[in-house]
Amino acid sequence: MNPIVSIIMGSTSDLPVMEKAAKFLDEMGITFEMNAFSAHRTPQEVETFARTAEERGLKVIIAGAGMAAALPGVVAASTTLPVIGVPIKGMLDGLDAMLSIIQMPPGIPVATVGVNGAQNAAILAAEMLALSDETLAGKLRNYKQSLKEKIVKANAELGEVKYNFKTN
Repeated sequence: MNPIVSIIMGSTSDLPVMEKAAKFLDEMGITFEMNAFSAHRTPQEVETFARTAEERGLKVIIAGAGMAAALPGVVAASTTLPVIGVPIKGMLDGLDAMLSIIQMPPGIPVATVGVNGAQNAAILAAEMLALSDETLAGKLRNYKQSLKEKIVKANAELGEVKYNFKTN
């Protein structure tokens, strides 16, 4: 199996957040790879990774980073593949990482999800891939339907909760 999505993170300490992306991709049957690269500590490896990503068959890159959060932008600067940034909560509740990722210069876009939003990054990657994969598109439709069903069920259960002055 060859990966079509790459999940990268600045440090293995980011794994508890980034594994949510891995679990979603796994559930959808999307092949992926997972690596730790640091824009500051392993810059040559990051550049090599980004420059060879497309020829290795990758279609989307999910890059998680905290603090200075340079990894997604550095990768985006060296590839034409879509890069989805995941700000990792650290200092300033992740606001520093989020601002670093979303403030990219013109011509170097990085799609950005919320702080610690690795699962949403994986869903966005799957939606991109589903543009040319009807089977995957069907899986995503089923997934979104299951989200609706969970809320409908929860609302029905909430209706059974009784209070003296509750009117529904």
